[in-house]
Amino acid sequence: MADRYLSFTGTGPGRFLSRRLGLPQPAALRRWSPERPSLDGPLLRVTAGKSGLDLAPVLARTGLEVVEAVPAGGAAAGAAGVAAVVLDASGVRDVNGLGEVHAALHPVVRSVAASGRVLVLGAPLDAGDHHQAAAQQALEGFARSLGKEIGRGRTVNLVRLADASAAESTLRFLLSPRSAYVSGQVIQVGADAPTAPGDWDRPLAGRTALVTGGARGIGEAVAETLARDGAHVVVLDVPAAEADARRVAERLGGTALPLDITAADAGERIAAALPDGLDVLIHNAGITRDRRLVNMPAERWSPVLEVNLASVLRTTDALLASGALRHGGRIVATASIAGLAGNAGQTNYGASKAGVAGMVRALAPRALAEHGVTVNAVAPGFIETKMTAAVPLFIREAGRRMNSLAQGGLPVDVAETTAWLAHPASGAVNGQVVRVCGQSLLGA
Repeated sequence: MADRYLSFTGTGPGRFLSRRLGLPQPAALRRWSPERPSLDGPLLRVTAGKSGLDLAPVLARTGLEVVEAVPAGGAAAGAAGVAAVVLDASGVRDVNGLGEVHAALHPVVRSVAASGRVLVLGAPLDAGDHHQAAAQQALEGFARSLGKEIGRGRTVNLVRLADASAAESTLRFLLSPRSAYVSGQVIQVGADAPTAPGDWDRPLAGRTALVTGGARGIGEAVAETLARDGAHVVVLDVPAAEADARRVAERLGGTALPLDITAADAGERIAAALPDGLDVLIHNAGITRDRRLVNMPAERWSPVLEVNLASVLRTTDALLASGALRHGGRIVATASIAGLAGNAGQTNYGASKAGVAGMVRALAPRALAEHGVTVNAVAPGFIETKMTAAVPLFIREAGRRMNSLAQGGLPVDVAETTAWLAHPASGAVNGQVVRVCGQSLLGA
């Protein structure tokens, strides 16, 4: 369903009225397209503290011109400004260093263009130095607070890293239109050596990706995005949705796999259907059976836990044990901010999605060590789908506005985030639960 309020506030009368009434003023977000794959304008690099990161080669490959000062007129009212500001604060080790953070960003925040990016780079917390840990943790509160005030469709994220080269896929994603609905996030990047793709425009070429619940909605968008990136996509959905699954698969040059993911032998059947193995496993299938706990019978509780969590655990275990997931593989599961922050009427759904996050955090280090496979999750917020279109009007409007970007996301926003986590160069990103929620004001 179209966001009529967003369209209205994009007009002259709408802007005037919303300002006078103190109403949210969402900005139309700039998303990726083949015609405009990059942000417009230069990337401003600033530093706080003494950094040891070698950022120059990675930033040079983002497709943005790197500058050390705001171009003349770039901070003036109405000027186009810079596409992004990258603040390297990895060398901040004490409270005085936080003063340098303020000094670096305070003069240039106004120069960030609409739908631009502010990316703060921090360091892993040093357990042996509580001053460093305090200063680096402070960056989290700083970045999330800035994200809630910066406006105009701009996003702010924090990446903790020790090696810039290991973070290339992450920096490319966060400094591009692909991350339009990702804001207020803290992402940990390890030091694993990246696997650079032969073609950054088609990084999944030669790889096979399975998307559960791929016949419609977010799953269909994920399948489309992975196919765009070169993957052979297997669209898995329940037998009742076989016609839709085949339609999507044929359009993408992929394969349909009608299968009930809750079947006890689903993992074995997937492995049998893919004798050459699997590179990317996307757990997207999910259902809701909303009702307050006092009115929720077991028949509304059990199916949600079975589809959203138990099937994810069983299938993952089976595919890892059988070796069907090849070394260098990626598992991306779908959590939800309902599981991270809770939601009235969704104790079953919230439990299932929080369980997904728990699985990711516990399994990730072991799966990487034993199988060479990373495990991450996306946690969508309010996404414009047929399901949210059926939500009563005032609840739907509240869901759309209660985030820093003051609008709902699109299925493609979840898909782009999933594709980044599935990227062959994202091997240093492991055990992360990344919210795709426009920085929800609840639990974010």
